[in-house]
Amino acid sequence: MLIQAHPGLRLQVRRIGAEGAPLLVIDQLVADPDRLVRKAARAQFAPQGAMFPGIRVRAPLSYEAFLERIIRPLLGDVFGLPPQARLAFPMCHYSLVTQPPQKLAFLQRIPHIDSATGLGLASVHYLFRGEWGGTAFYRHRSTGFEYVDEGRERTYFGQLEQESQGPDAPQPGYIGEDTALFERVDKVDGVYNRLVIYRRNSLHSGTIDNANVPPPDPEKGRLSINSFIDVIP
Repeated sequence: MLIQAHPGLRLQVRRIGAEGAPLLVIDQLVADPDRLVRKAARAQFAPQGAMFPGIRVRAPLSYEAFLERIIRPLLGDVFGLPPQARLAFPMCHYSLVTQPPQKLAFLQRIPHIDSATGLGLASVHYLFRGEWGGTAFYRHRSTGFEYVDEGRERTYFGQLEQESQGPDAPQPGYIGEDTALFERVDKVDGVYNRLVIYRRNSLHSGTIDNANVPPPDPEKGRLSINSFIDVIP
């Protein structure tokens, strides 16, 4: 499956919150996003992993190659990473959020990190046209952390464990705007054929409407391609 960049591709570089972690937004990413949707509609989705609140299936290998072509020239200027580093994709999946809010575990009700390393990136390519939300970024109020690296892990998760037993622990449901534990500091709307890329250690969450959980249908639900990118010097 040959994947080409859209001739009208547009880049926007942003900084998240007070700590200024990089955030890259690319609109009109691929030339034929409908083809990616059609391929997803023929695939067999299934639950994968304990944390993702939905179902997934592997994206085409050609998508990884395309994503690497897009990201590599931006590694240094946008993310401060070695431009000639090797890139690996431990995950590159079509994803559909489907889990009802009342079934979410504690860690699914709050922002999360994908890993603590500063050499890891995550991307979300929105492939839906409905009002299914985007991606938001947060500050943990009691520590002030907007990202959690190896030096912050012990402090952050220790504090979070205490808060999970306290009066401000979140009730079942997807996080939206500010809560007693977290302040939302930035948001990217879910726009068809938009890609968002950020460091995997930034505190983030999908913005899901608790009153309107998407259906498990690639053509009608909250379809995206979610990728983890390891940058190996």
